[in-house]
Amino acid sequence: MTGRPVSRRGLLRAALVGGPALGLPGCASDDGPRRRLTLATGAPGGPYHAFGQALAEQAARTAPHPRIAPIATAASVDNLRRLAAGSADLAIAMADAAEQALHGNAPFTAPADVTALARVYVNYTHLLVPAEGPVRSVADLAGRQVATGATGSGAQVLAGRLLRVAGLTGGRAVREQRLGLAESVAALRRGTVDAVVWAGGVPTPALSALAGELPLRFLSLAAEAEALREAYGPVYTAVTLPAGVYGLTRPVTTIGVGNYLLARPQVPEREARDVLRVVFDRWRVLLREVTAGARLEPRFAVATGDLPLHPGAVAYYRSVYG
Repeated sequence: MTGRPVSRRGLLRAALVGGPALGLPGCASDDGPRRRLTLATGAPGGPYHAFGQALAEQAARTAPHPRIAPIATAASVDNLRRLAAGSADLAIAMADAAEQALHGNAPFTAPADVTALARVYVNYTHLLVPAEGPVRSVADLAGRQVATGATGSGAQVLAGRLLRVAGLTGGRAVREQRLGLAESVAALRRGTVDAVVWAGGVPTPALSALAGELPLRFLSLAAEAEALREAYGPVYTAVTLPAGVYGLTRPVTTIGVGNYLLARPQVPEREARDVLRVVFDRWRVLLREVTAGARLEPRFAVATGDLPLHPGAVAYYRSVYG
């Protein structure tokens, strides 16, 4: 395949305005039997890994039965590097990390050739501290120990940007501990960190369990959401942790970041379409694994920012829009 993947803007313009049919670029041949697609997910016990396992299970039950093999990884950054290197066919990644990879911005050293299948759900940023502790605002974190996500994760990328826009750099810098979710929860429970930054679905089961043991405070990130959007663009939005989750008595404004299901451009169109059929046929099961109350609709799913859509995704969405 040599053609450039079609952007969501072009797709929507043709599909929603009723323009002429899109000339879809070619890609890897659809001829021959379906091969196994390796899906880079995240750490066992985390939402990406749960989503990947559920997608593989539902694919095995849903015609035309695409073969998906999920593998455990360090999550977004690791996944994007695997796509670029060709060691994974599909991946899940946070939108901000995916755009950094596309443009070759740090922590990536060169632009990555990746395409989007769908924006599947939104991560909610959780900044949590012990309710009985001294931290009551983001500014109070200066000089304190903060778990900011595992190396190679999208949470770590987001945490770094969050700390910068919050002014927690230089003499006010936090002392970062790069821990995954399970390790972060254990560290907060032990008191070896003062706060945890986590980006995931709502509710995140590990945090629900922790809230049952330790009263927690979730810090408002309303100002930081606006600052991130101004600094880095619309991959960041203001969203709300609703009252009732984690024992919250009132809603808390925080930062939302989309999660993309991605593919190497070399994945055949037919296989990309087959994967999306499973995603849209079984989205209730898939999203049940990661976030409560979420829906997946084509108009939402094509909102992949700078990431171009895979030609197989273009073909699928054109069939949906008619």
